[in-house]
Parts: sequence; C-alpha cells; structure tokens
Amino acid sequence: MARGKVVLMVVVCLAVAAAAASAASGGGHSRGRPGKSARLQLVPAAPGASMAERARDDRRRHEYISARLAASRRRRRAEETSSVSSAGAVAASAFAMPLSSGAYTGTGQYFVRFRVGTPAQPFVLIADTGSDLTWVKCRGAASPSHATATASPAAAPSPAVAPPRVFRPGDSKTWSPIPCSSETCKSTIPFSLANCSSSTAACSYDYRYNDNSAARGVVGTDSATVALSGGRGGGGGGDRKAKLQGVVLGCTTAHAGQGFEASDGVLSLGYSNISFASRAASRFGGRFSYCLVDHLAPRNATSYLTFGAGPDTASSSAPAPGSRTPLLLDARVRPFYAVAVDSVSVDGVALDIPAEVWDVGSNGGTIIDSGTSLTVLATPAYKAVVAALSEQLAGLPRVAMDPFDYCYNWTARGDGGGDLAVPKLAVQFAGSARLEPPAKSYVIDAAPGVKCIGVQEGAWPGVSVIGNILQQEHLWEFDLNNRWLRFRQTSCTQ
Repeated sequence: MARGKVVLMVVVCLAVAAAAASAASGGGHSRGRPGKSARLQLVPAAPGASMAERARDDRRRHEYISARLAASRRRRRAEETSSVSSAGAVAASAFAMPLSSGAYTGTGQYFVRFRVGTPAQPFVLIADTGSDLTWVKCRGAASPSHATATASPAAAPSPAVAPPRVFRPGDSKTWSPIPCSSETCKSTIPFSLANCSSSTAACSYDYRYNDNSAARGVVGTDSATVALSGGRGGGGGGDRKAKLQGVVLGCTTAHAGQGFEASDGVLSLGYSNISFASRAASRFGGRFSYCLVDHLAPRNATSYLTFGAGPDTASSSAPAPGSRTPLLLDARVRPFYAVAVDSVSVDGVALDIPAEVWDVGSNGGTIIDSGTSLTVLATPAYKAVVAALSEQLAGLPRVAMDPFDYCYNWTARGDGGGDLAVPKLAVQFAGSARLEPPAKSYVIDAAPGVKCIGVQEGAWPGVSVIGNILQQEHLWEFDLNNRWLRFRQTSCTQ
C-alpha cells in the first residue's frame, strides 16, 4: 500500500458483481485470437526514498498482514474460490501495463497506469498483491454518511507520478453502484457489514489504517480499458484495445493521510474473486506476471505487469527445472500468495530454522508481497539469517541506523580497502526452486557509505514476507489456473 499506510482494514460494506469478462476492440483486434498481448508498465524504483522510512512502513504493513491472516484463520472457509480457476477456455491473448517505482515520491511501492470507465479515465495506482479491492480517488458519487472529505497536503510533484486525479463516475456510461442490500454486499467478502440507510443505498467501505488514515467511499462495477500488443506478447500493439467489463471498483470519496497523495489509489493483485488480478487473469490465460527493476535503477527504467503470456513468459508453460514452486492459494492466507520454503542457506550452509516457521498450518508460512519493500522474517528465521550474514561481515565497523539492527561502514571494507565478498543468501522452495538474489537485494544501500542487512524481524508465531527488494531483477509469474509460481533472474528491462 502507500507509504506508511499499512491497512488495518475494517470494511463497512463491500460487494462483488459477477459479470463476465468481455473484450471490445479497436484497430481490428479480435477476441480469442492467439499471439496478442498487452502490458502494464511498472515504474522503476530509484534513489530518493529513505530506507529507514521504508523499514518503518514495512513493519506497519507486516502488522496489517498478521492481523488479516489471523482473521482469515478464524473464519477459514472449506471451499476454494472458483471464479479464478474457471478460466480454462479463455483465449491465449494477453495485456501488460507499464510498472514503475514510487521511490522518487518517498515510497517503496511500484506504480501502474490504469484506465477505468467509459470513456476511459487514466490513473496511477499502487500495484499491490496484498489487496483485494481496487479503488480510486473519486468525486461525484453518493458517499457514506459518515465519510467527510479530508483535505491532505498536496505532495510535491514527481516525474514518476502524474498530478492527482479523481474518478468521476457520473461521466462513465458503464459505472454501476452495487446496492448495500444485495447479498454480495452483505456476505461475499469477509469483514463486510451491511448498514443500509435505504434498500437502494450503495455498498460502502471504510478502510482504516493504523496511523489514523482512512479511505472511505462506495463500491460498484465499471469497465477497465487495456491496450493490446501483437507479436507473441511483444510491443507494437498500436491502438488495439480490450475492455474488461464488471471490474469491481471502489470510489473513494474521502481519504486522510499523506501517503495517498503519491498515487490515485490501489490496483488489487491479491487472490480474491473481486480483485483485478483474478478478473484479468481469468480473461487472459489464468496467469499474471511482473518484473521489478532494481530499486536503485535510473528514473526512466520501466518494467511491466503482464496478464497472459508476455515476451518473457511465452515459454513458461514448459519451465526449466528448478524454476517453479507450488503456489499455495490457501483460504488461511487469502488474499496473499503463499509459497512453501524448505530451507534458507548462507554460503551453501543450510541454517537451523524450525520447520514450523515455514508451515502455514503451524501459524507460520511465507508470502510473496509486492507491497512490502524489505523482507520480513519470523523471529527464528531472522535470528538465524542475520547471525550467519553478520558473522562474515564482522570485519567492518558497525554503524547505528534505526530501525536496522546490522549496519556497516562500507567505506572501511576489507584489508587494503578491497571489496568485501558478501555472503551468498539462497532460499530453497518446495519443488526444487531456488531463489539466489543478488547481494544488493539483502545487503542494501541504506545511506551514503552505509550498507545494512536488509531484512527485518517479524513476530513468531507469524508469517514471513518476501518483499519487493528481494524480488527485484526477477520475473515472477503467478499461474492461478495451475497453481504454480515461476521465477527466473532477468534485468526486467526491454
């Protein structure tokens, strides 16, 4: 989520309308035609955001994740969501959206450009695998009676993000509010509470954040416009367009909190039958992928959020050995994406970490989260990892830098001033998949001349989180139909 805005969510009323995804075309596009693709560009990360601030934000987000998972376990459902896995007969076409980093705005998130409504209105949203509701700042809809618009100081203009914009549902021919009296508003989504002033009142929501910020509004459905490209998922798609109908959309009419000034809202990539990821993936091959450029990459570096088969995923139906691990779409961790960790090693030596730390059934487990910057490890894993890494960095002078526990004066490295070899960290997943991130993803630049061990301690029992810095320079594909997570190292730039 936005900087410092880790959600402790109380949803007053949410709903979902089960509308079939359909495509409308321009430039001669035909639905179901193979070999088409479209991409959402990811805005790249870059220096400018304080790493210490990111660490504090991540701790607040981890509190939200822990609270959400605890609630999920209490209400555990016996059935699995069927709307995501029912896309076996969809076309093999795809679309992708440019994805970029919010580092220049002082956040550790990645932004994506998104068009919603008829005619389409453009927005810049946070790409968040931990969210199940897509929402945009909004004006002109009936808002909940308790919601009063809160003026927040405008953020400084940033080249990475367009000026603040608002969605005007009255200008969209396809906007349709969902009644709060509907069964979907009352019972489809956990945490939803029906509180209708009248039978025709719109379904409302109230997202509460642990720093007293909030996002409030009404929920409905609308269409999302995506640009298709041709030639095996590559670029050059011209003006071909497709529309996804019935996308569940929150219209935020009141919000408080500075973090929301950096974006126009949130694009939900979580595993949920109301999320944009589930809706788009069901239309485009049952999968989505993203590639996050180095968080210190130049400001103009971009990557993509892709639904369907993009240029980097065209051959992923037959992945190389060791490149995939089961994706745990478990009701106990929904809407987050969980994976099974077998072990963590440093310089080839497996660390002594209790197996229950990685076990969802033992109140542990591991999730892949685009909304967390630094990796958060439950206490037993954290202590083992930092002990192994710090032992081999002991020759460097320690530097105090809150909230990190292990920081070093990197200008005093090694005998004779030579480069100090950083211990090799590796994460072994179930299914023989092995993540070997570059050293810069876990011994990170925290300040000029200072590097820190870039993992944080999380509560135990509790979930561990693989954050977006550890994910950087890897392509991550979430195959929802077949329940696989595939990944491989790449520069993420085209």
